[in-house]
Amino acid sequence: MVDTDKPDAEPPEDDRFAACQAKLGYQFADLSLLEAALTHASGADHRLESNERMEFLGDAILGGVVCERLYHMFPDYLEGDLTRLKSVVVSRQTCAKISKALGLDAFLILGKGMTTSPEVPMSVLADVFESLIAAIFLDGGREAAAEFILTHMEPEIESTASGETGGNYKSQLQQFAQREHGVTPTYSLIEERGPDHCKCFKVAAQVGKRRFPPAWGRSKKESEQRAAQNAICDIYGEPAPHSPDELAELDGV
Repeated sequence: MVDTDKPDAEPPEDDRFAACQAKLGYQFADLSLLEAALTHASGADHRLESNERMEFLGDAILGGVVCERLYHMFPDYLEGDLTRLKSVVVSRQTCAKISKALGLDAFLILGKGMTTSPEVPMSVLADVFESLIAAIFLDGGREAAAEFILTHMEPEIESTASGETGGNYKSQLQQFAQREHGVTPTYSLIEERGPDHCKCFKVAAQVGKRRFPPAWGRSKKESEQRAAQNAICDIYGEPAPHSPDELAELDGV
C-alpha cells in the first residue's frame, strides 16, 4: 500500500504502475485511469478524485458480464437459480478474495489513517477490484473488461456451481470468526413452526456478542447454512439474502 504522506518511502510511480499492470494482465493506454482506480478516498484530495465513482460503474459492469456468462453456461437453470449463483459469484467477499490473491493491497493509494493498520480492510479490497474493472472498461472497452472479469470469475462460477464454495457458508463464517475475533460462531434456534413431519426452523448466527439476521430452513442444518450466509453478507455490508418472509415459501408451512 502507498502512504500518501510518505512518498519517498515507496518505489517510483512508474515502477508501481508497471508491477500492478503485470499483476492485472492488462496494459493501460491512460495511466491516470489506473491511478484513479487505486486511489481510496482516504488518499485523495477530494472524494471525486478517489475510486468511488469507478466502483459504482465497475459493479454494474461486473454484474452484467457475470449474468450474461451464467445465462449461457447454465441453460437449464431457472431465474432463481441464476440469481442465487450470481449473488455468491459477484459478492464483496469474492471480489475481496480476488484482490487479495492478485496482491492489489500493495498498490493501493491510501491516507495515513488507513496505512497504520497491518491489514487492508476486505471492503477496500472488494472496492478496488470493482474500480479496476471500470478503469479497464474506460481504457479498453467492454471486451477488455469482460476478458479481465471472466479470467478471474469463471473459476468462482465453476466452484460455486459445483457446491465447493456456495454451500459452505458455515465454514466461511468460522474462518472469519477465528481469524478476526479468535472465537467460534454459535447458532441459536429462534423459532420453529409446522407439524412434526415437516417442521421449519428459524436460526440466527452469532460471533461474539454480535448476532446476525436470522434465516428459516426446512432443517436445522439448512437453517444454519442460511443464517451463516446472512452473517457473511452482513459483515461485508450486503443485504441479507434470507429474510423471515421466506417462511411462506417453504413447503409444508
